[in-house]
This record gives sequence, C-alpha cells and structure tokens, in this order.
Amino acid sequence: MPSPAPAPESLPPVRVLLVEDDELMRRSFTVALERYGYRVTAAADGLTGLESFRDDDGFDLLILDVMLPGLDGIGLCRRVRETSLVPVLMMSARGDGLDVVAGLEAGADDYVVKPVDTYVLVARIRSLLRRAAYAPAPGGEPAAGREDVLTFGDLTIDTGGMEVCLSGSPVALTPTELKLLLEFAAHPGIVLERHTLLRNVWEYGWDGDSRVVDLAVQRLRKKLGRERIETVRGFGYKLRR
Repeated sequence: MPSPAPAPESLPPVRVLLVEDDELMRRSFTVALERYGYRVTAAADGLTGLESFRDDDGFDLLILDVMLPGLDGIGLCRRVRETSLVPVLMMSARGDGLDVVAGLEAGADDYVVKPVDTYVLVARIRSLLRRAAYAPAPGGEPAAGREDVLTFGDLTIDTGGMEVCLSGSPVALTPTELKLLLEFAAHPGIVLERHTLLRNVWEYGWDGDSRVVDLAVQRLRKKLGRERIETVRGFGYKLRR
C-alpha cells in the first residue's frame, strides 16, 4: 500500500486528543495517526482526558472510547459538549448498539466500531474535519436582505458567515449539525432519505448506520424546535418551508 501523504508544511498539524484505556490500542492508534501527520495527545482514562481537554483548547478533534475507567466516553462527551463544539468521534466495541446510541445522543458526531482498520479511522477523521470547516463564526447576527441569508419563519441561516439564528438569537451547532441543517435548507420542503443524508453530510460511500442521522436530527430539533424538521415515515426528513 502507498505511504500516507505528509501534511502540507504550510499548515499546522491537526491536533487530536485520543482517550483509550487499552495500552496496546492507544499506542497503535497514536503511531498510525502520527504517520498521517496528526499530532496526537493520548490519555488512558476519562478524567485524564477531560483534564487534558480543559488544559488545552487547541484540539481539532477528539477520539473517545466508550468504555473508559473513572469517567466513561459518553460522560466525557457530555462534559465536552457543555463548553465546546469540537468534532467528536466515538469508538465502540462490536455489538454495543446501546453505547453507540448513547454516544450520539451525548453529542458525538460519528462513531467507529472496534477493531477498526486505520484507513477507515482516518477516513472518518478526514470527513469530520471537512465538516468542521462549516463551524459557525462566533458573534454577530446575519445581515438583512443578503442573498446568502435563508429565512424560514423565525429561523435564519447565514450561509456565507455560517451563522444560525432563532428569533434573532445565535444558535450553537456542532459542525455536523450545521452541515445537516444546510443540507435541509438547500432542499426546503423536499424529503431527504437517510442514505442521501449519510452520503452528503457524513460522506459515507457505503451503507452507513442511519442512527447517526436520526440522532443528529433529534439534536437539531432540541435546538431549533421539534416542528422545524418533519419526519416522513418510511422515507426520511424534510425542512418545513
């Protein structure tokens, strides 16, 4: 297999916080990611991971194992989401469906099942980082009358400044939530199937787990109002005009 391309010298390395209690896996993931040019900080338990995260606000991505001593990955994700919209990738042992759902409900953007191939892990990381480019800029309100500002009742979406406001107040969305909302806003009133959203938002080139869609929609509804995104049973979801 070809060696991974080094990160461009003109760009700072992507900083990853990896929290994994299995020492062999932690070392293996660290070495593999560093070969791809990522700068990895590793922690062996949830409390240490939380301390590392709070001591350093420069991480671009978090990779959290679900089963961690002290503070598990789900609890850690919840604590992170109290203050940050940083992309979070959960790792779950095979067959732990309830853990996957709990992680996504806690605010994780995506998940992988262990054991995971390095190329799959890196693909999910790259997808998350591309979504992070949609992160809303802090502060301000969208300017009225601009063509790049979409309005749906009391919801405004500034597609240029990547800002979302509800009744004039800014709404904090994770990169995944924002990209999902933009996908809906580009097709108002049109039903989008789950596999279409998996392909366009999560960049799955194969059949992915539709639970990531359902739970991301659930989180959007909590922030924007349940009536905003309609479920069309047997098909998917649509943004009401």
